[in-house]
Amino acid sequence: MAQMTCHFFSDVLQKHTGMTVIIPEKTRNQYGGINSDQQQNVPVLYLLHGFSDDHTIWSRRTSIERYAETHGIAVVMPDGDHSFYTDMHQGKNYFTFLTEELPKKVAYFFPVSTAPEDTYVAGLSMGGYGALKWALSKPKAIHKVASLSGAVNMARLRKEREGTDMAPLMDQIFADKDIAGTSHDLFYLLRRDMNNKTDMPAIYLACGTEDFLYDDNRRFGDILETYQLASNITFDSGTHEWGYWDRHIKAALDWMLN
Repeated sequence: MAQMTCHFFSDVLQKHTGMTVIIPEKTRNQYGGINSDQQQNVPVLYLLHGFSDDHTIWSRRTSIERYAETHGIAVVMPDGDHSFYTDMHQGKNYFTFLTEELPKKVAYFFPVSTAPEDTYVAGLSMGGYGALKWALSKPKAIHKVASLSGAVNMARLRKEREGTDMAPLMDQIFADKDIAGTSHDLFYLLRRDMNNKTDMPAIYLACGTEDFLYDDNRRFGDILETYQLASNITFDSGTHEWGYWDRHIKAALDWMLN
């Protein structure tokens, strides 16, 4: 696998930004690696970081390169800043950047497929929210999605951050104090899509039972089961930490691509 850091200008963000990219590589005489013969239309996983991190974190804290190599998939890890991958009320349009501009940029720079059946998205915490928001808002663009310890109940978190150090940032991201029933509410998006009988991406949902986001994820998983949506739901021992996410990004990739 080749790994590179790519800096480029985003017209949507109106600034330079970065991404870390891992892509299958045709090699000879490489010990311990897997040679790839696919040189075009490589399937791609968009992998989103959490609130306190950047586009380098997945490659530094997990074995994502080894896991991706097993399946011959490219991994694109963009920088989402503190945006919750949302078109901000006062700030940049990160949702538009992620879901519209970034895939076009990636296909321009790298030999990846643009077909929905070859497009996957995953993320942890804030990135889990972003991944699910992408899949639920634009279900025809994504084949499968994975959320690890995702911030799935943003309506609750928005209210609970009032009066804290995060309140000014939340005000920049979301125009309203109450975002329940809006395009920022994953529970609303899920019910809307199901009631409209929208063809949905399959969902991998995982959260540790000791995680502070467990109750929200349990509730989201219950709704997935109620609607009998194709999904893999796992609640096992773990907290909000990299050992859990490393284990589950491997499991998610195995589920997505097997």
